[in-house]
Amino acid sequence: MKRHPSIRLSAGLIVFALAALAPAFLAAQEPYKLPPADIVKILDAPPTPRVSMNPARDWMLLTDYESMPSIATLSMPILRIAGIRITPQNNSDQVLTFSTGMTLKSMKDGMVRKIDLPAGFKFGGGFRSGASWSGDGKTIAFARYLDNGVELWLADTATGKAKALTGPTLNMVVGSGYLWMPDDKHILVNMIPEGRGPAPEAPRVPAGPEVFVSAGKETKVATYQDLLKTAFDEKLFEYYAASQLVEVDIATGAARKIGGPGIYAGTNPSPDGKYLLVTRIKRPFSTSVPYSSFARSTEIWTSSGELVKVVADLPPAEDVPMNGVPTGPRGANWQPLKPATLYYTEALDGGDTEKDVPFHDRVLTLPAPFTGEPKEVLKTQNRSAGLNWLSTPGQAFASETIWRKRWRTTWLVNVDDPSVPPRKIWDLSMQDTYKNPGNPVSTLKDGDRVVLVDKDFIYLSGPGSSPKGDHPFLDRMNLKTGETQRLFQCAEGKYQSFVDFAGEDRQKIILVGESKTEVPNYFLYDLKSKKMQALTDFKDPAPQLTGVKKELIKYKRDDGVELSGTLYLPADYKPGTRLPAVVWAYPLEYSDASTAGQVRGSVNRFTFYRGTSQLFFVTQGYAVLDNATMPVIGDPKTVNDTFVKQIVANAKAAIDVLDEMGVGDPKRVGVGGHSYGAFMTANLLAHCDLFAAGIARSGAYNRTLTPFGFQSERRTLWEARDTYIAMSPFMFADKINEPILMIHGMADNNSGTFPVQSERLFAALKGFGATARFVYLPHESHGYSARESVMTVLAEMIEWFDTYVKNKK
Repeated sequence: MKRHPSIRLSAGLIVFALAALAPAFLAAQEPYKLPPADIVKILDAPPTPRVSMNPARDWMLLTDYESMPSIATLSMPILRIAGIRITPQNNSDQVLTFSTGMTLKSMKDGMVRKIDLPAGFKFGGGFRSGASWSGDGKTIAFARYLDNGVELWLADTATGKAKALTGPTLNMVVGSGYLWMPDDKHILVNMIPEGRGPAPEAPRVPAGPEVFVSAGKETKVATYQDLLKTAFDEKLFEYYAASQLVEVDIATGAARKIGGPGIYAGTNPSPDGKYLLVTRIKRPFSTSVPYSSFARSTEIWTSSGELVKVVADLPPAEDVPMNGVPTGPRGANWQPLKPATLYYTEALDGGDTEKDVPFHDRVLTLPAPFTGEPKEVLKTQNRSAGLNWLSTPGQAFASETIWRKRWRTTWLVNVDDPSVPPRKIWDLSMQDTYKNPGNPVSTLKDGDRVVLVDKDFIYLSGPGSSPKGDHPFLDRMNLKTGETQRLFQCAEGKYQSFVDFAGEDRQKIILVGESKTEVPNYFLYDLKSKKMQALTDFKDPAPQLTGVKKELIKYKRDDGVELSGTLYLPADYKPGTRLPAVVWAYPLEYSDASTAGQVRGSVNRFTFYRGTSQLFFVTQGYAVLDNATMPVIGDPKTVNDTFVKQIVANAKAAIDVLDEMGVGDPKRVGVGGHSYGAFMTANLLAHCDLFAAGIARSGAYNRTLTPFGFQSERRTLWEARDTYIAMSPFMFADKINEPILMIHGMADNNSGTFPVQSERLFAALKGFGATARFVYLPHESHGYSARESVMTVLAEMIEWFDTYVKNKK
């Protein structure tokens, strides 16, 4: 039967629909939607506070925050340049969700102290946690967002009183915006330069064409978005990103300028406070990479702003080899527990990991006054993964990785005495979660965060993964013998994870504990008596969902690879009833079947129903197989050659197990995913007939539009032409004969998932008369934030599967 396309334009969103018997028409408006009332109630419940600890771990900060912004917030004008999004109104990066209040709670006696803030106060957000403790724990710094700028505020933990330290003059576009100096009495602030003047205005008449040049030098870069495109873009970036470094006295508010205005991507004071390590972005800018890869100079300044040494002067990182690193000094930082000693890493292979060389990287140090030659202290046979410094001065864990094997080796090294031979501590697959030894526990020593060493011992906190799921642990490890002693492990039926030690004697620890029916809360646990004391009492924001059934299921695909997923069933489910089912997944690559089949995560974790979660299908009578493992196994270089075959096998195994358990109707199964999961969804609908319908959100469907690699693929389109095409569901749009709902944000800035990916796939589906619907969300990025958008996405998803899965004819 012939299908007629219909296009509907909305004041809230744009919807394109193709369906059998649908008349062709144009509607002027279609407002945002609401899902069923029970879902709206759950989403509008206030979220539990965020928690952070002061450096001494005797005070807890509980931060309240907004769960979802309004579409009005997302609609504020922004600049999409240099790989970032700038809100000109307050000279910051785009912030969508703000914190709204803070409460202090004593770990010793439970006393609660509310931070006194004005009504309507909004702070934090973006990539910033919202509040920054001073090293002595006496003061909390945070940024208040206003309509005309951003202010720096301080809160006194002893009294709960808060005050503004600056006017609305912070520059929060690039870098952290502010950071504590080592003396805890001053804060280094990025300020808008005085006398900056009005923003540049776009020329009404162009002076000429924009010209882009390739001069015979290879530039194989990923597919980025929001890049600089014009000379005017460059002027805007310079205007909004440039700042003046100012040191502010927290007691008096006295301000002292350091150096001159510039675009400072990073500033870091030396442990003794006498020097600054400054990363300064400079021209020439790039139209191929974001600002984080622009030309830059890494410099050492005195605390008054005088240049001491240029550590690195690097061009734009446009010619970095695929899977490689830039040449020249990288990762420069201060060595902990030293007054002012710089360390950094340098490539010995031209940045090309594929080169066959004896050593790929080396680490060098340079102490103050930085007049001598850097000293080589370490070479790595493979690519360096950085140093993790110990509380024993001069010692560090040095890790190196082999990307093709997904392998990591960690050595104990003595940087102060390179004559001491490195000693291998761990040597294991990065994907073997069952053998994960845990991460070293850190502590604050002399203002530096370092690995806690207790005589010959360190402490390790890990996930404790096993075929039964995760059971987090805390171990004590002897650095000389390698022997470990288990101090704590999560109880059965619970999920309890280590946060930190409480007290210098390390007899008590702070845990986050939760279960299927218990919201995560903080506890004080005595390692000797095994007694536990509650520190917080957060409540279930959606108690009506407590009865939802949740279990780990394990199964195998036809070649014997072990798979797993978390099965959710409605609270009123009756055994033996076959429900419409949803399989939600995200493909991941593995080097071998043994690690691919490992169980990750825990069914004993509390489930928060937030955002556009697929778990809301459970409230509508569906069985949901969530995080259904979708491994693609093989050599990292060629693993994608069998991508389609493997995901189809994974999908068949998932449907088969739901059928065998008697919980799912194999003829009424929908598949869905976000981002690479959307890519998977479209491929499954194109290459098999296992599913009744699909939902694909924010996906990329034509791999020729990401020609220099994607996900773990490191070959170019021209090196693996057949694989790129075979993996592109766009190339098989004529084979997608099941109904597909596509959703995409108009402002998606994720690498590779340009909105045009969904536009062109929908156009192809339209050309072949498919049953499809494309919901295009204004102002939304890769994930969906605004309350109106979240509600609409859930409504669309439920309506789609209700029509084509639950009530499939």
